[in-house]
Amino acid sequence: MDHKTLQTGSSLPAGVAAFNLTGRIALITGSTSGIGFALARGLAHAGAHVVLNGRDMEKLAVAVERLSTEGGRVTGMPFDVTEAASVNAAVRRIEEDVGPIEILVNNAGIQRRSPLEQFSEEDWHALIRTNLDSVFLVGQTVARAMIERGHGKIINICSVQSELGRPGIAPYTATKGAVKMLTKGMAIDWGKYGIQANGLGPGYFKTELTAPLVRDQVFTDWLVNRTPSRRWGDVEDLVGAAVFLSSPASDFVNGHILYVDGGVTATL
Repeated sequence: MDHKTLQTGSSLPAGVAAFNLTGRIALITGSTSGIGFALARGLAHAGAHVVLNGRDMEKLAVAVERLSTEGGRVTGMPFDVTEAASVNAAVRRIEEDVGPIEILVNNAGIQRRSPLEQFSEEDWHALIRTNLDSVFLVGQTVARAMIERGHGKIINICSVQSELGRPGIAPYTATKGAVKMLTKGMAIDWGKYGIQANGLGPGYFKTELTAPLVRDQVFTDWLVNRTPSRRWGDVEDLVGAAVFLSSPASDFVNGHILYVDGGVTATL
């Protein structure tokens, strides 16, 4: 379902134009809520035609409608990011029916919490499939077309846990550390084809997934005191960085992980 592109202006100063995404098609995985939806909204406001992804058809339809009512040009595409056949079919359909994917945001991810000695094999494999396999599968499939065209932007959602550990989330930390290094590998292998692959590393943000932590006053007090900016992040805080990494403004930025964390990774 397509709608009119948000107005971005026809005559922009050079500096502003470098961040203009008008006419570009962006696929954001896991984008029906939370960080993924906020990034989709931000790229839409910068002029992109966004393709939302999720497995829950009802949630996907609601997300598409929300962005559409704001004037965004948006398409919904349900597919399973952990299944190669599903990914291949969906990317082929987007390329044929919507247009060339010029921006890919690998955002789909899950969390499981448990002491490592009690962590189940089932949860381990679920984390690996969703947080890491999906980045490889969607990234490789989209990159093949980007390579043929000679340009493209890939943003992999990393985390402060790509650098830092916390009790009870060792497997999650392992996946996000792997995504960081996979991002660097993408930049190394695909940079010669005009592709920039970078990571966006959120700190602690208020989302549906972190709601229990936000409500935990002891944890919140610890986090706020631990964070130089002295607050939780709001998902809108990530939008500027995502637009930058999606736009011509970042054409010489490759293999970099941009942490948007209020300074958490800067302090002990």
